[in-house]
Amino acid sequence: MGIFKLKAPFSPSGDQPQAIKNLCQNIKNGQTRQTLLGVTGSGKTYTMANIIAQTDMPALIMSPNKVLAAQLYAEFKQFFPENSVEYFISYYDYYQPEAYIPQTDTYIEKDSSINEHIEQMRLKATTSLLTRNDVIVIASVSSIYNIGSPDNFAEMCLYVKKGIPLNRVAVTSLLIKNQYERSEMEFTPGKFRLRGGNIDILPPYRETGIRIEMGPQAVNALYKIHPITGDVIEEVDEEFIYPAKHFVVKESDIDRAIKEINEEKEGRVKELEAIGKPLEAYRLKQRTEYDMEMLKQTGFCKGIENYSRPLAGREPGSRPDCLFDYFRKHENFLVFIDESHVAVPQVRGMYNGDRSRKQMLIDFGFRLPSALDNRPLKFDEFEKILPSTVFVSATPGPYELTVSANNIVEQVIRPTGLVDPQVSIHPTAGQIGHLISKIEERIKKGQRSLVLSLTKKTAEDLTVFFDEKGIKARYLHSDIESLERVEILQKFKQGVFDVLVGINLLREGLDIPQVGLVAILGADNEGFLRNETTLIQISGRAARNIDGEVVLYADRKTDSIKNALAEMDRRREKQTAYNKEHHITPQSIIKAEIEFKDFENTAKTEGLRALHNFTDIPKPDNLPKMIKEIERQMKDAADNLNFELAVDLRDRMLELKSMRVKTKK
Repeated sequence: MGIFKLKAPFSPSGDQPQAIKNLCQNIKNGQTRQTLLGVTGSGKTYTMANIIAQTDMPALIMSPNKVLAAQLYAEFKQFFPENSVEYFISYYDYYQPEAYIPQTDTYIEKDSSINEHIEQMRLKATTSLLTRNDVIVIASVSSIYNIGSPDNFAEMCLYVKKGIPLNRVAVTSLLIKNQYERSEMEFTPGKFRLRGGNIDILPPYRETGIRIEMGPQAVNALYKIHPITGDVIEEVDEEFIYPAKHFVVKESDIDRAIKEINEEKEGRVKELEAIGKPLEAYRLKQRTEYDMEMLKQTGFCKGIENYSRPLAGREPGSRPDCLFDYFRKHENFLVFIDESHVAVPQVRGMYNGDRSRKQMLIDFGFRLPSALDNRPLKFDEFEKILPSTVFVSATPGPYELTVSANNIVEQVIRPTGLVDPQVSIHPTAGQIGHLISKIEERIKKGQRSLVLSLTKKTAEDLTVFFDEKGIKARYLHSDIESLERVEILQKFKQGVFDVLVGINLLREGLDIPQVGLVAILGADNEGFLRNETTLIQISGRAARNIDGEVVLYADRKTDSIKNALAEMDRRREKQTAYNKEHHITPQSIIKAEIEFKDFENTAKTEGLRALHNFTDIPKPDNLPKMIKEIERQMKDAADNLNFELAVDLRDRMLELKSMRVKTKK
C-alpha cells in the first residue's frame, strides 16, 4: 500500500484510464516532460490525483492564479483527506514594491499588507515538506521566488523532549531568534507566553499550541494545548518547533554577512563617486550602514530580503532558494503545471520585470548590486530544477509541445459524455438585439451567460444596458478589487445575477455548469484578445453544460476563428463517436460549491502597474524608449492572458505614439 490514499466516489472513465496509464508509465520510464492535453470538463484534476496515488510521489502543482489555486486546493483536500495537502501562494493582500522613477525623481517605498492566514499556510507547507513524505503542495508562481534557505530553516528548529537539559532562558532566546514574539495578552500564531514555569507556544503552521513545562534545568513535560482555552489536549514525548518566518539567519551567518555587505558597500560607494554620483554614493552609504546596525542588534532589518545572498553565503549571480528546494529531502517528486499555456509564460517573464525595477534602485544608490540576487528564478534555472513534469492544458503552448515531443497525452472524452459546445457565427449588425434574445432564452432555462467584450468601457456600458432591459448583470475587470471579484463570482455561481460581462474571464476559474451561453463580441478582431488559444479557452466555459452554446459576433472568419472551429470540430467528432460506441447519454456536470473565504484578498493591484512606471507628462526625448517598453509589457501581458492590462497598455502606447507625431511636427 502506498502512502497516498485517494478517496473518490467514482472511478476513472472516458479518456482518463488511458491518460493515467500512459502518463504513469512514462514517469516510470524516466520521461521528464509530458503534456496532458485535457479539454474543459474532462476531469484533469482527478487524473492528476490518480497519477500521484499510483506513482506514490510527493507533488507540486503550479497554478497561474490564486483563484484557480484555491479551487485545486479544495479539490485535492477532498481527494486526499488523510494526506498533507498544502497551499502556497503569495501572502500579500497588497504589494507595492520598492521602486524609483528617475523621470520625476520619485522614490516609492515598499508597502505591503500581509495576509496572516496565507502566511501560516505557506509555513505549514514548507514544514510539512521537511517532516512528512505524503505531501501535495498547490502553489502559484510565487513558488519560484526567494524564500530563504531550507537548511537554515531546518537547523534553527527547536527540538524539545521530555527530560532533556534545557532552561527557560535558552528556549525563549531561540524562539525570539526564530521570529516568535512574546505576548502575554494575545496568544496568536507566531507568539509565545510565559506562565510560571510553563512556556506556551503557538507555531504559525499548526492549529494546536505547545506547552513546555520547565523544571530547574530540564523539561518536565510536554503538552498539546487548545490555542483559545489553554486546556491540555494530550501529553507528548517530543516536539519540533520550526521558525515563525522563512527568513531566519544564524548568528554566525549574520557576522559573516555584515562583513561581506560592508565590503560591497565600500566598493560601490567608491564606484559611484568615481562616475560623478556623490549624492547616490552618500545615500547608499547611509542606508546600508543603518541596515547593518539593525542586523547586528536585532538580527533583522527592513528589506532584509535584499541582503539574502550575503546572508545565505551564496555566490554572486547564483539562484536563490525557493519552494522547490524544500522538496530536496524527497528523492523523487512530481510537478504539474496547470493551465500551462498561461503559467509557463508567467514564469518566463518574472525575472526580467523584477530585474529592471531593481537595477533602477541600484543605479541611483538605493540598493547594493547584490540586491539583484533576491529574485525569482530565471527560466533556464527553472528548467534545470524541474523534476518529472506534466504540463496540463486544453491548449498547450509552443514550449510545452516542443519539450514534450512524443509524450503528449490527449484527454478529450469527458466522463459525463459532454461534447464541445456548438459554435455559431452571427454578423455584428443587430448583435445586441440578438444577444439579448439569446440571454433571455438562457434565463428561462435557469442558466447563466458570459459575455466577452474588447474594452472595459464596453463591459460597463453593456452591464448598464442589460440592467435597463431588466436583465440582472455585473461586469468584471481589472479595476475591481480582488475581494469584490471573489464575491461577484460567488454570486454569479449562486444565481444572484444572470449575466457576467468581462474582458478576461479566463483567469477566474469559471468552471460553472450553469453557464449555458458564451457570447464573444468582436470575435473577428484578430490579435491577442481573439487568437486561436483564447477562442478555444473561452468557448470551453460553456462545455460543462449539456445545452452549452457559443456565439461569435463577427463579419468575417479570421484564421484564428477557422483554426479554433476546426480543433473544436475534431474534438466533438471524437467525443460523439465515443458516446455512440459506449452508449453514453451526455449529462451536465454537477460540481460541488467551493468556498474561497480562506483565500480572499483585499489587494487593489498585484504590485506597481506597468502604467505607473512612467511620468504623466513624458519628455519628448523619452518617448521612443517609453513606447518600446510599453509595447514589450503589452505583449507580456497578452502572453499571460491578462487582457485587461494589455488593453490599458495598448491605449497608453497609442497615446504616446500620437504625442510623438505631434512633437515631430
